[in-house]
Amino acid sequence: MDRRQFIIGAGAMGASAAAMGSTAARAADDVVIGVVYPLTGNGAAVGLDAKAAYEVAARIINDTHPAIGVSMGKGGGLDKLGGAKIRLVFADSQNDPQKARAEAERLITQDKAVAIVGSYTSATGATISQVTERYEVPYMSADNSSPSLHQRGLKWFFRTSPHDEMFTKGMFDFLSDVAKKTGRPAKTVALFYEDSIFGTDSSNVQRKLAAAAGMQVVADIRYRASSPSLSTEAQKLKAANADVILPSSYTSDAILILRAMAEIGYKPKAVLAQAAGFQESAFMQGAAALAEGVMSRSSFALDADKLRPAIPVVNALYKDHNKKDLNDNTSREITALLTLADAINRAGTAKPDAIRAALVGTDIPGSQTIMPWAGVKFDENGQNTLCNPVIQQVFDGSYKTVWPFDLAAKDVIWTVGT
Repeated sequence: MDRRQFIIGAGAMGASAAAMGSTAARAADDVVIGVVYPLTGNGAAVGLDAKAAYEVAARIINDTHPAIGVSMGKGGGLDKLGGAKIRLVFADSQNDPQKARAEAERLITQDKAVAIVGSYTSATGATISQVTERYEVPYMSADNSSPSLHQRGLKWFFRTSPHDEMFTKGMFDFLSDVAKKTGRPAKTVALFYEDSIFGTDSSNVQRKLAAAAGMQVVADIRYRASSPSLSTEAQKLKAANADVILPSSYTSDAILILRAMAEIGYKPKAVLAQAAGFQESAFMQGAAALAEGVMSRSSFALDADKLRPAIPVVNALYKDHNKKDLNDNTSREITALLTLADAINRAGTAKPDAIRAALVGTDIPGSQTIMPWAGVKFDENGQNTLCNPVIQQVFDGSYKTVWPFDLAAKDVIWTVGT
């Protein structure tokens, strides 16, 4: 077990953040929020990036600094709770759903967390949200994408970001639009997905939307997560030679399948990923040149700073703290904590039932986020209905937005039909 506590204080984020002065909070004023991520094991790189993102979000909420154009961006703590501070308590899921369940319960019963945020994988999100439902405290799903999570009739589940049905619809809308733009439609797709709730749910939606779009599924490949080798799967993809490969994979498998395809001399016409591992900095480092031209759906567009002026400000804070730019996951994590803090502040109390009621009433305009969304507003199932995705493509080692076309920073490179 690795439980890590972070109390926001001065000097925690280096020189460029020093301008954001800090005011120490009395312990009695702290509002405890539990954060469950893999901090060790095969998901540690993702979890540690997430930890940095939440620390930055807490600084934005707690510290005294010039106003930032996001919800809770005025700083100084929770003004409707007398300037109380957010205190984050981190717990290590080790990417294990049962450990995530135990850690969520520990955060609530021992650390007195009034809400939980998490958790990267949908499998851990499923077990955490069962615990929070039982104890009647909100679970803020920052980056779990399985659509089944908000379809279980839970009262205490809230998700700020899109789920895979929304993401996949965006992906197929992009395929339709790029076909109209280039005159070269994708006619065949290959599904490639891990054997988890994330992979299964993603592939189910992709299969349905491919049929609706009149596209033939020429390969439907389900593989074991964290496999030591994907050479057999790469051979199957090569044999199918689909116009577009649609992978739903976490980081190690995303790197492994690109390497496996390269080893047999197969260069796909197009790869359009369901984000996850494909959006992580570890993927960009591990795949290196093999990532060039890969496309992925995303919640976030670092290059949308004209639309969202707060992006460079928040990104600078994150980069100072973690030596990396924000990505799809870390941007969602910051947005989730800011949204939760906004609800706590509007509730005027740290009582979970009041926080839940405030979350139900959330209505944050997109202009008060760093996301290219219309805003944050939850439906009766706790799902944000205003979180429209984008499509990005790797150019020279970094993702650039290529769709929607009116938001694009680069023209898409589309080799299908050439």
